[in-house]
Order: sequence, then C-alpha cells, then structure tokens
Amino acid sequence: MTRAPANSSRAAATWRHTAFSSARDIAVVRLHETYHRAPAGLTEDDESRLATDAVARLRAAGYHVDCDEPFDTDARPARYPTLGTSVSHLAERLREATDTAEAADILTALTAPHDGILAGLEETLGALAEFFDGLGNATDPHTARRLRYLADEYVRVIHSDLAYTRERLADRHTPHPGRRPCAEQVPDHEPERSAVCACPPPPRALPAPAPPPVGATRLRR
Repeated sequence: MTRAPANSSRAAATWRHTAFSSARDIAVVRLHETYHRAPAGLTEDDESRLATDAVARLRAAGYHVDCDEPFDTDARPARYPTLGTSVSHLAERLREATDTAEAADILTALTAPHDGILAGLEETLGALAEFFDGLGNATDPHTARRLRYLADEYVRVIHSDLAYTRERLADRHTPHPGRRPCAEQVPDHEPERSAVCACPPPPRALPAPAPPPVGATRLRR
C-alpha cells in the first residue's frame, strides 16, 4: 500500500506522470479523499512495478510517501518539465508583458498555423478520432465524430478568436499602463544594489463596487 498527499494538485500531477499513466490509471473520487488505482487485469508483478515507480517519482518530487517495504527503494527518477508546464509558462510571460507587442509575440506560440499549440491540439484530436474509427466497438464511431466536432467547432473557433486578438495587439504598439520594464537602477544609498530597484510600484486597480444585497431598494431620482 502507498499513501501520498491526497489534496495536493502537484502531487496528483506527479502521480499521473508515473508509470500509472501508461497503464491508464483510474481516479477514484470519494467524499473525503481521492486516490488512484491500477486498472483491473494486471498481474501482481505489474502492479508492484507500477507502485514502486510511483513511490520513487513522488519522492523525487519532494513528497513524503508511506509505503509497504516492497515498494521502498532508493530510486529517484529524473524529472523533466511536462508539456502542460511549458504551456503554462506562457501565462507567466503574459503576466509580465509590458506592451502589446510582447503580448502578441507570446500569443504566436498558441496561434501559429502549422506549429502552434492549438494547431497541434487540432491534429491530435483528429488522430484520436482516427484511432476510434478502427477500434471496433459499436460506440466508437460516435466518439470519433464527437472528437472531430470538438476540433472543428471549438478548437478552430478558439484559434480564430485568438489569432484576431493577436493581430489587434500587434497593430497597437502600446505600452501597458499598469506595467513597465524594470530599468534595474537602484538608489546609491541602497546597501544591496542588486536587491531593490527604484521602479515605482504599478498603479493599483480600484476594486469593483459590491453588488447590492438581495432585496435591496434602489433609490432613483
């Protein structure tokens, strides 16, 4: 038996990228806990191998894992960034973008027609639809049609809207009023010159007014 932090999204992501993922692990969601199990039909040796690898990878990610002795090894597999992590990095870059040209450049990674992320997603859904076409189950043709519908109607709409947004950003040539590039200049009296720059803080956005309580009466002139 193995046990790891149940409510950690990073732990869950690490678990999904262990060998369990290649065996199509099953997420079991209960009222007070969520855990993953191996699918039915595996041999005892396969189950032990998967559990041992899962423990090793969780520990390599810095988690404490309680497990039975057969799964306790000194193995610590190398960790590599996942594709999802790479895509999420675009969000970090957008949060730091200081002008419209920089934001448009970041959106190019999403909207490029041949090697962009959305083009790759559309191609992947098409390949998955082809896989279901020849799988043989009576419901598989419906699944294949649904996957093609998602690619044609949803991914292409998102791609079209984002491409239009990117073009508008590229044409504006406008600095973001709430952000500015850091000049990396610090006051002469600062003892740690590399620690604090002289850039003023960005302007604070005014909070949105709270909606009136339910049943409140609006005064009108």
